[in-house]
Parts: sequence; C-alpha cells; structure tokens
Amino acid sequence: MMHTPAIVVGTDGTGSGTAAVRWAAREADRRGLPLLVLHVLEWDWAVSRYDFSGEAFTAARDHARTVIMEAARVAGEAAPDVAIELRVPVGRPAPQLLDASAGAAQLVVGDRGRGGFTGLLLGSVSRRMAAHAHCPVVVVRGRADPGRGPVAAGVDDSDSADDVLGAAFAAADARDADLVVVRSYVPAMAAHLGNIPPTGMATPDQDVVERDRLARQLEPWQGKYPHVPVQTLVSHESAAAMLAEVSHGTQLIVVGSHGHGVLTGTLLGSTGTQLLHHADCPVLIVRG
Repeated sequence: MMHTPAIVVGTDGTGSGTAAVRWAAREADRRGLPLLVLHVLEWDWAVSRYDFSGEAFTAARDHARTVIMEAARVAGEAAPDVAIELRVPVGRPAPQLLDASAGAAQLVVGDRGRGGFTGLLLGSVSRRMAAHAHCPVVVVRGRADPGRGPVAAGVDDSDSADDVLGAAFAAADARDADLVVVRSYVPAMAAHLGNIPPTGMATPDQDVVERDRLARQLEPWQGKYPHVPVQTLVSHESAAAMLAEVSHGTQLIVVGSHGHGVLTGTLLGSTGTQLLHHADCPVLIVRG
C-alpha cells in the first residue's frame, strides 16, 4: 500500500484511458510521486445470481486483468523509475474513483470511456470526477501529444484564484515552460452603448485597470517562481473561449473548480465545463 500521496489514474482500456495512464505516469515522474492505476471491474451483484456457472464473472475478471496489465506496461514505458501499484476493485467506476481520490495528490482520467455514447464530447465518469473528486483532477483530452508548449491558466478575482495560480506556476516550473495567464472581464458600458457587444468595444482605460489588478495577483507568485516566464492576456471574450483558443498551442490548461459570478455555487464552473468539452490539451481542475 502506498503511504505517500499518489497520482491516481483510472483506465478502462480504451484509447482515452491509455492516454490518461501515459500522462499520469509522466506526471508522477515529474513530481517524484508513486502512481496508482485503477481499472474497475464493473459487476452488478444484484444480477450475478443468474450467472450459475460463474463463467461471466470469470470472463470479466480475465478481461480486467488484461486491461490492468496493459496499463502497467504503458506506464512502465512512459516512466520506468516510477513506483506503480495496480488495483482492480469490483463495482461501479465513479464511486470507486471517488473513493481513490480521497488523499490522492491528483486524479487523472480520460475524456471518454466505454459505453453506448461514444459520440459525446465528455464521458459521464469524467464529468463526475471533475465535479466531485476530493483532489485536483486532470482530464486528458485533445491532442495526442501536447508537446512542449506553455501552460495556460484562467484567473478571475474569486477566492480560488490563488489556488489556480499556485498550481499553474508549479506545473510550468516542473515542465520548464512559460505560463500564459488569461483574464476575462465584461467592461462597464455607457447606457447609450448598451446594444454593442462587449467583445467589440475598445476600452483601453478599463483594460489598463484589469492588467494592473492581474499584475498584483501575479506578483507574489512571480517572486516564488522567478524562472517561470509569464505572459498575460486580458480580453472581453469569455474565459472559456479564450482558453479553448490558446489550448491549441499549450500543453496544459489550469482552471478552478468554481467560477466567479452567478455560478459560484456550482460544483464545476461554466469555464471548466466548457473546457472539458472543447480544450485541445489536458485540463487541470484545481480544488480550493
């Protein structure tokens, strides 16, 4: 059993699950942490009484063994020096992964799993983990190899901003990468301009104020991570739209689990939800 907080990854043997295992192994290697690989053997004990011969459960168990051993191979190739633990609990994937997230350093899942809804942009298990896990969650999606681009973070003036910046600076530092910090705001408009969309307005004075506010937020973190180059983007576009756009050239997007505004009470803010559907690289959801 692992006593050091581990990077936990769930896999179902699909391409998405395999990508999650590979990403998680490399992350564990970067952070010097062990890796816990889970494949949940889905079994409904309520109907198991009809499996008189036990053949169905045996077949499911053999398949689970094949999946977990393949995941171990992928993880070992990606990060040969990482300590790996394998588990095959029996039950439903979401509850098992939620239990495993308690005390974990990070939970990693793919964006889609098995089932009859392969056309969906985001799988139901991934969605539940992003909203309910007890630790930071990475949903591995987008490009097969995000490459060596910068890390990007979406920052507002909510209470979770420092958590996001801390995770983003640490991720950029570990990867020897630049950090792009995105701030989106809706400018105050004069009444006679009410029909003009905010995205089409030129508000240089307000932009300066927002950039100054962002600079003050960044100052303590730049002092802690002086070797991380930082770029800032201030926009009237929605944060989700901006981050989805920059995700085509980044290796990781970092956002908070709650947004600022009318949706602060939700388990996963609208920005995070949209990115989990549309980002072109892995998305880290930070827990406050």
